[in-house]
Amino acid sequence: MPAAHLVFLYSYSDPLLEPIPDISSWGWQFDRLYQDLGGRSQLRQMLLDCATESVQAEVSVRVQQLTELGDSLSAIGDCLTQLRQLKVCLLIGDQVIGDQAEPSDQIAPAELLGQLDQAQLEQRRLRRGHARSRLKSLPPPGRAPYGYRRGKERYLLDRSTAPIVKEFFEHFLLYGSLRGSLRHLQKKYGKKISPATGKQWLTSPVYRGDLAYQTGGQVRDTHPPILSRQEAAQIDRLLRRNRRLPPRAASAPRSLSGLVSCATCQSGMKISRTLHQRAGQAQEYLYLRPVACQQAFGSACRGIPYAEALSQTIERICQDLRPAVAEVEQQAMPNLAKARIMAQIAAQQDILAQLPNLVASAVLDTETAQLRSYKLRTELAELQAKLSQLPPVNLQATAETVSIPQFWLDLSEPERRFYFREFIQQIQIIRTEQDWQLRLIFNFQQM
Repeated sequence: MPAAHLVFLYSYSDPLLEPIPDISSWGWQFDRLYQDLGGRSQLRQMLLDCATESVQAEVSVRVQQLTELGDSLSAIGDCLTQLRQLKVCLLIGDQVIGDQAEPSDQIAPAELLGQLDQAQLEQRRLRRGHARSRLKSLPPPGRAPYGYRRGKERYLLDRSTAPIVKEFFEHFLLYGSLRGSLRHLQKKYGKKISPATGKQWLTSPVYRGDLAYQTGGQVRDTHPPILSRQEAAQIDRLLRRNRRLPPRAASAPRSLSGLVSCATCQSGMKISRTLHQRAGQAQEYLYLRPVACQQAFGSACRGIPYAEALSQTIERICQDLRPAVAEVEQQAMPNLAKARIMAQIAAQQDILAQLPNLVASAVLDTETAQLRSYKLRTELAELQAKLSQLPPVNLQATAETVSIPQFWLDLSEPERRFYFREFIQQIQIIRTEQDWQLRLIFNFQQM
């Protein structure tokens, strides 16, 4: 009577590095499943069962990869030696190592180990170490970002460089110009920063007190921030708004740059400068002219005096802003979105607060709790990022302030540019046979 044949399937995965595999999708037949998630308890149990069952039956062990049998060459070698001594046939994927009928003819453990890449195992060990650091919200490896220095478990503010980064953010918040802010740093501190680096500073989570990892996850409030949450939300709005503008319009000195377009020919409007000689002195005049008018030759859209367009823009915003804000707030869409996100945040925070009690009562082990905590904190970071992108709740109060004509007249051109772009998405020139007028499209009207 032929001896029974048992197939043991062993699967190992590290939840820190990879998702738990769907074994049913592999299409393999097996008699027993041993699955480890991070530890090796099931591997030890499988070896004990091999020793017991191999007395009366032929036993085969199947794994997807040889590296699943241990975390190092020595550990894998020990496992292979035990399987060989027990005359257990090893199957790696769809490849049979040796003859199932003659287990003694299997490839020697030393030969199998020679096929492994030591560098691959070392890389996996390093990745696991980095993953454990993520669970503890430790900074990633490498130099600390400019403005910080590395502490024992978190970034600390560098007193010599953090003020430079802080001033960069303050200048950008005031004027909304990346290159202008970088020129300011170079002039005041002699520090030359490339535009690419400056843009990275504006979007980097580290200056907001958060850590971002290569896995894509973010953990909030891990170290002292240079940028407050309110300032960060304002910078995000400035960057989104600047992306809609033509190149270089974001840092142009005139407040209407990049905002005005002609409703007749659909062309954007550029600011042109004209000099006229009067009484021996050159006098400057500014005009808004179409960049590429599509009208037939001879009937092209004419330029408009910049000062008149600026005056009408201030007049229109003072008249139209408050009714537009009231209409949006009546719909209550931003408030509903905010309430929904805040409810999700509260639910996640409640689960996070329960984890220490679950560990204390032995419902969860420490490593599982750390992994769950990391996932919850990254989900919280995503929700809080969505919350910061919503329009400010004090929009009505702000509209009351900026609807006063004197508010705009007291501002400089760069300051007006900042506030115009905070509220206005586009200014359209509507022409009539004899005259023209403006129509304002506000940023929040399309929300």
